[in-house]
Amino acid sequence: MSVAPRTTGQATSREAERLARAYLLRVAEPPSPALVAFVKAHGPVEAAERVRTGDCPEKVRKETAARKDLELVEQDFAEAAKIGARLVIPGDDEWPAWPLVSLDLASRNGVADVAEPLALWVRGSASLGLAADRAVAVVGARMCSDYGQHNAGELGYGLAARKVPLFSGAAVGIDAAAHRGALAGGGVTVAVLGCALDIGYPAGHEGLLKKMADQGGAVISEYPPGTPPARHRFLVRNRLIAGLTDGTVVVEAGRRSGARNTATTAGALGKVVMAMPGSVHSRTSAGCHDLIRDCKATLVANADDVLDTVGRFGPPPKDHQEPRPTDGLGKEAMRVYEALVPRAGRSAEEVAAESGILVPRVRAVLPELELDGFAVRGETGWRRIVRSTPHGNPS
Repeated sequence: MSVAPRTTGQATSREAERLARAYLLRVAEPPSPALVAFVKAHGPVEAAERVRTGDCPEKVRKETAARKDLELVEQDFAEAAKIGARLVIPGDDEWPAWPLVSLDLASRNGVADVAEPLALWVRGSASLGLAADRAVAVVGARMCSDYGQHNAGELGYGLAARKVPLFSGAAVGIDAAAHRGALAGGGVTVAVLGCALDIGYPAGHEGLLKKMADQGGAVISEYPPGTPPARHRFLVRNRLIAGLTDGTVVVEAGRRSGARNTATTAGALGKVVMAMPGSVHSRTSAGCHDLIRDCKATLVANADDVLDTVGRFGPPPKDHQEPRPTDGLGKEAMRVYEALVPRAGRSAEEVAAESGILVPRVRAVLPELELDGFAVRGETGWRRIVRSTPHGNPS
């Protein structure tokens, strides 16, 4: 799109709204709660024109005064097009309206700095709305341990195997390990940046970000092209990581960290907060231990724990659990089978004593087990036959 923001007469109302929101993203530093409320009250097109002329409330003028004369919408869309990015706005099919309701409600209830985004720049083939519909955030320390990095990768892979999208911040350390784990598992993973999509930050992660965008995921930001990273922007983007997901897992975090900030925000939004424990001597797990000790996070150890805690995804799918050959045995048959041993024969009376099942019933069950390949009768009595799973694990 290369239409300037003032050519609304030549554009459809939808295009005019997109242009207006692009302008507003440029002239206000997120989360800009006063501007967000002003847009809701008057619509983006009228709000944009009134911001340009200064015909707006004092709080809105304060949020926009320094940049209101920046007319860079045409340039922003041209730069976005170079990297294959698009601007997603409320009302688009892929706008994550339901997940972002938590930000609106929290803002109305007085929680500071959690206003909804006016729009989002998105790069990647994923539908943002679908990705955020049942997603989990995985965050943690940049200076992480090998233990934390391994757990983050395993968690990303496990969520991918269960078809659960993973959101994180693409930072060095835990974030990157979680993204890579999700990619290795063939899952959808989304990075939320604290700078523009065209900046190439974090340094050295350009390949990772491109892989996410190209392999069914996305990279998103509310910052227009050319916006550099800054510490306050990472803290602001944390509300999006928390808001776009059903729950946040902190893998490793110090007592003062961005990951801890994301967890706190998730809790304020009414989202599920989880933390993985580490060594009591590890400073990088101190933040996780504090969250668990203060009952602000649920302890989780793996992807199954995460899904069980988040709740609305339902129980983990059965197809990821390796079936055992004995899964089809009834309760009595299983008790008789477990009373047998592989290397020594037992009489029916010995099996009855071990299993607690009457001798006549044991004598009826043992031939059935033999027919099904679970037992064999020899000179010294009945023995168990150990059958392996397809991957070689004993039943």
